[in-house]
Amino acid sequence: MIRGQVAGGLRKAGLGIEMFTQDELNDIHWATVEVLEKTGLWVEDEEALDLYADGGCRVDRASHKVYIPEYVLEECIRSAPSTVVLYGRDQDKAVVCEGWRVNWTNFAEGVKTVDPYTGELRPSIKKDVGDIAKLVDWCDSIDIYTIATTATDVPPDAAEAHLIEETLINCTKPICGLPLGHHGADLMIDACALVVGGHDKLREKPIIEYLSCPVSPLKLMGEFTGCIISAARAGVPANVLSMAMAGGSSPVTLAGTLVTHNAEVLGGIVLAQLAEKGCPCIYGSSTTAFDLRRAAATVGTPECALINSAVPALGRYYGLPSYVAGS
Repeated sequence: MIRGQVAGGLRKAGLGIEMFTQDELNDIHWATVEVLEKTGLWVEDEEALDLYADGGCRVDRASHKVYIPEYVLEECIRSAPSTVVLYGRDQDKAVVCEGWRVNWTNFAEGVKTVDPYTGELRPSIKKDVGDIAKLVDWCDSIDIYTIATTATDVPPDAAEAHLIEETLINCTKPICGLPLGHHGADLMIDACALVVGGHDKLREKPIIEYLSCPVSPLKLMGEFTGCIISAARAGVPANVLSMAMAGGSSPVTLAGTLVTHNAEVLGGIVLAQLAEKGCPCIYGSSTTAFDLRRAAATVGTPECALINSAVPALGRYYGLPSYVAGS
């Protein structure tokens, strides 16, 4: 195992910034509780609305609004495990995600690729997925392969099947997939189950996690909720990743953006726990600031660095593994 579990002691496996005091984390939390209870989340899918309603949330079906009371939120946070272990086809390449541990992955999911032989920028194809997977599998410094590109040369309704096929053939490390809805998520789950010997074996030692994104501000689309529900029921870790943009789809202040971000991520984690109590979840972020001049998300900026320092602090506050993009 690359970073095996250890007993006892508080450890930092990387350089970090302490962004908040405990009282400041409490402020963000209580502001989030207010948003979830009083402003609510817009939820598209009827199955997700049913799960929220059955779990004790107030659901207005006419407006598709879900209001999550504090007691439901607290119970769902407590039921999510604080340690998530991701396995690979090669069991020695398993990765532990928790607390202060630092692991690395590539980014995703590109729609274009610079051809390594011609230098041409062209639409990504299925072969690119396998080639990049093979490269990541070789790189000792990358722990998890996030499926790096889409494949524009395959039927859209079967895209996830083609992506996971290329990935499983060429990579022995843990995998992060980005399926859309139940259909795409189930295709990837079935493929991984075939590789490890069945769905029960996949639940015991998941070789894939799912990354899925709400739509800021405060919207949970059907593609998102379907993926989260399928992951939860299969025992596959769900990485709930907000992509809020300060000044665009969330408040211009970073503190306000963190509250919006926190509400979206916790809303997704609540859904996962209501679908399957105790399922593994990861507190994710690709949140950054919005460039008002160019109408684009910014990475490699001071604002992104501050948010990427804040998110692990929130993850630890809730006792959840965390993920940040754009580091």
